Amino acid sequence: MSGQCEDCCGPKDLTHTTPRYRRALVVVVVLNLGMGVVEMAGGVFGRSQALKADSLDFLGDGAITLLGLLAISRGQRWRARAALLQGIFLAILGVGVIGAACFRLYEKVLPDAATMGVLGVVGLVVNVACALVLVPHRDGDANVRAVWLFSRNDALGNIAVAIAGGLVAWLGQAWPDLVTAAVIAALFLSSAWQIVRGARRELNI
Repeated sequence: MSGQCEDCCGPKDLTHTTPRYRRALVVVVVLNLGMGVVEMAGGVFGRSQALKADSLDFLGDGAITLLGLLAISRGQRWRARAALLQGIFLAILGVGVIGAACFRLYEKVLPDAATMGVLGVVGLVVNVACALVLVPHRDGDANVRAVWLFSRNDALGNIAVAIAGGLVAWLGQAWPDLVTAAVIAALFLSSAWQIVRGARRELNI
């Protein structure tokens, strides 16, 4: 009874119940996990910290969107808990990316600008597709907003990666790659705060 009371007393947003939203989440999961694997390989072989950071965003987005997909059939408090977990996970990714970028400051390896540029553009196309699918659903509950913020982050991150690739090619230096990784990490942390704050508000904690 208590679980039913929690659900009936919570916000009445019904975005998560529509078949269209469920299909959108499936598309986002497949595209993000696939692109995450591709970018991680590109980051390793192209020696790019920005690509690795963005690949973590893709993989994290895919995994957390899958969690959101599993949570949408549950009650309001379950979806809020899933959003809280999403925000915490995103914050951990942000801290990890910052740590990796700091470590790379001591390495003298120039990333491959062509790999950064090509994968940045391809990733942007994938993210625009995900964002277009999710735009009609961006104003739902905490879980719905969390999925939207993850996809928005991916799109902004890929724009930054493509620009960084051009700067690396032009300047012949690695710092644009590291700065971009730090910017992506900052975006992670900002969105994590928004997600956690919204989830805590819905959980009343």
